[in-house]
Amino acid sequence: MGNALLDIMTRLKSDELLNQFNLPRGSMQLVDRELSDIIIKHTQTLDKKLTVGGSAANTVYGLAKLGIDTGFIGKVGSDEYGKIFYNDLSKNNIKSHLFESKLATGRAIGLISPDSERTFATYLGAAVELSATDLSSRLFAPYNIIHIEGYMVQNHVLLKRAVELAKENNLMVSLDLASYNVVTDHLDFIQMIVKEYVDIIFANEEEAKSFTGFEPEEGLDALAQLCEIAVVKIGKKGSLIQRGEKKASIGVIDVNPLDTTGAGDLYAAGFLYGLINNLSLEHCGHLGAILSGKIIEVIGATLEDTKWEEIRAMIRRYTISE
Repeated sequence: MGNALLDIMTRLKSDELLNQFNLPRGSMQLVDRELSDIIIKHTQTLDKKLTVGGSAANTVYGLAKLGIDTGFIGKVGSDEYGKIFYNDLSKNNIKSHLFESKLATGRAIGLISPDSERTFATYLGAAVELSATDLSSRLFAPYNIIHIEGYMVQNHVLLKRAVELAKENNLMVSLDLASYNVVTDHLDFIQMIVKEYVDIIFANEEEAKSFTGFEPEEGLDALAQLCEIAVVKIGKKGSLIQRGEKKASIGVIDVNPLDTTGAGDLYAAGFLYGLINNLSLEHCGHLGAILSGKIIEVIGATLEDTKWEEIRAMIRRYTISE
C-alpha cells in the first residue's frame, strides 16, 4: 500500500536548482501543484524519464517480476497518468486495488544530482485522498504480507486502520521508513505503530538515526527490540540485518551507479522474496543487494525485461552456490 505516483526522473547538471527551490538534498519534500508545475518548467530542457513510481509500488513491482502473487492499494485520478499507472500494474501481473479521485494523479519529480543522489519534490494529488474508509478485510484477506511505505504515516488514521486490518487477517506487516524528514515529523506516531504492529522494518542510516537517535549498528539493535526483523541499509557499505539476537552484515554487488532512485524499494523486494521462500537472513540480504544494485544502473525504478532475466539468473546462481 502506498502513494500511486508517476515519477518524473530528471538529471541535474548541478545542485543549484535544489538550493533555488529550498529542497534539502536527498530528502522527499511535499509540494503543491503550482510549485510542481514551476519545477517542471525550470527543468524542461534537462534529460528526463517518466516511469510509474511510488515507494511501495516499486517494491511490489520487483516482487511481481520475481514471480510472487502481488496486489497494490492506492488512489489515482481519472486522467492519463492514472490510466498509465493502472495499465502498468496490469502489464506486470499486479492485482489492482486502485481507487479513483477527482484530483490529478500524483507525481514525484526526482531530481538526480551529478553524484547520483536523488531529491524528490512530490505532488501527491489523488494519492493523498486514499482513506481509511477505502480499506476493508477483502483487500487484505488474500495476502500473507502487507508492505507499506513510510510516506503513508502522514495520514495517521489511514495507516492505523491498515495495520489493524492486516493483523485481523493474519498478515505480517512490513514498513519502509522512506525518508528521514518524514520520520522526524511523525516520530511519536511511527514509534507506536512499529512497536504495536510492525513485523519487518526497513530503514537507511539517516532514517534509523532519526527514529532511534543512534548510528547504524546501535540503531539496528534499537529497531530489533521493537519488531521481528530489522534492516538498516548503509549505502555503499551494504546493509545490516537483525532478528532477535541473530545479526548479519551484507555487502553490495559491483555496479556502475547512475541513479539511486528505487534502490531501497528494490532491496525490500529482494529481501521479502527471500523471506517468502524461507531463506536465511544472509540470503535475503544478498537478494536485496542484487536487486538494489541492478536498479541503480538505470534511470528511474523500472528495468527492461532483459535486465530482469539477468537478475533471475543471478538469483538462481546465488541460490545454488548457497
